[in-house]
Amino acid sequence: MLTVDMDLARRLFETLAEKTQDPPGITRAAYGAGEEFAHGLVRQVGRDLGLVQAVDAAGNLYLTLPGRQPELPQWIIGSHLDSVPHGGNYDGAAGVIAGLCTIAALKHAGIDPHRSITVMVIRAEESTWFPISYLGSRAAFGLLPGELLDTPRSDTGLSLYVHMAELGLRPDAVRQGEAHLNPEHIHGFIEVHIEQGPVLEMADKPLGLVTGIAGSFRYRTGRCIGSYGHSGAVPRPYRQDAVVALAELITGMDEIWAKQLAAGRHATVTFGEVGTDPEMHAFSKVPGEARFCLDVRSDRVETLNLLHAELMALGARIEQKRGVRFLWGERTGSTPAPLDPELRQGLAETATAEGIGFVEMASGAGHDTAVFANAGVKAALIFVRNQNGSHNPHEAMRLEDFEQACNLLTRFIALQEQ
Repeated sequence: MLTVDMDLARRLFETLAEKTQDPPGITRAAYGAGEEFAHGLVRQVGRDLGLVQAVDAAGNLYLTLPGRQPELPQWIIGSHLDSVPHGGNYDGAAGVIAGLCTIAALKHAGIDPHRSITVMVIRAEESTWFPISYLGSRAAFGLLPGELLDTPRSDTGLSLYVHMAELGLRPDAVRQGEAHLNPEHIHGFIEVHIEQGPVLEMADKPLGLVTGIAGSFRYRTGRCIGSYGHSGAVPRPYRQDAVVALAELITGMDEIWAKQLAAGRHATVTFGEVGTDPEMHAFSKVPGEARFCLDVRSDRVETLNLLHAELMALGARIEQKRGVRFLWGERTGSTPAPLDPELRQGLAETATAEGIGFVEMASGAGHDTAVFANAGVKAALIFVRNQNGSHNPHEAMRLEDFEQACNLLTRFIALQEQ
């Protein structure tokens, strides 16, 4: 009899909300007090469940139920516990708690799995703290470039190296590329995560089975440089207005995005931060500088390359027309990750047999699952319906939907391992 312990889930969600609250919402900074509290909380649950514990050089936590044949490649169920500032309580945490609930249900039912099953608690997934995609999961595979340890955290200004060292971790080993995980030793990776958009709510389905995760290119420190001037004294033909030029870039990219969608190419284009220099701007000035951040995502590398080429060509045309310069800054991003169709099919068949509603869908947001998939691991991502989006205090995942995700995960693993 497989029964998910929803009392355990409620207790963990409530404790996280209470102890990491930062009104409005919660804050669990990567390699900070909130994330560290959350790791300590789940470590205690691991001890209560009798799980074997390990921590890698970057601080990722592994809670393992040993299998009857521990030499076999293992299952890993995982997600993260950090959050954006003043975020919601479920983003990331739902996946960790789902893994713990799955192992608790298997133990309660007396199921002794063939393979070991590990709940992986991943560090620093939210790149708002360090502008690094998939920091913790890449470090687990030894894939984090060493120079990124010098990256400052957005709030403290202290480097990633310093924050790791302060927690007693081993940043020198991370810099040297020490790997805790080997793809050959992983049978499959499954992440449960709240959906961060409205698709499941509009479809009236509790769960989504994700077909692939979008990659991206990003410019976090973009600047448009024009020329300051008197608002009443500089005629239109002589202006080098940075705001107007940036507005033209934004509207131009929106039109390019629409054309790509019409051609059947999935993508998103977001100018998430736009502003003028507060030390220089004024009511009566033609703005000589505008700053922006740009985030472009797609599930296909070809589409990302096409959009980047369009962006560069558009920028060049605006520079010529407006007499401005675009300084793009560093380009960062991630690689799209198609997820394993066989694993997704198995989850779909289990959901159908259990009467659990789902849709298949792509993920425009990034998730640690992408690192596993791109490392050659069979990987799956289960979305849970969530109202009000994410990265805000108003996440509203229903616990009955979360229970459905736990039921699906538990039954699927049990079927594979009995």
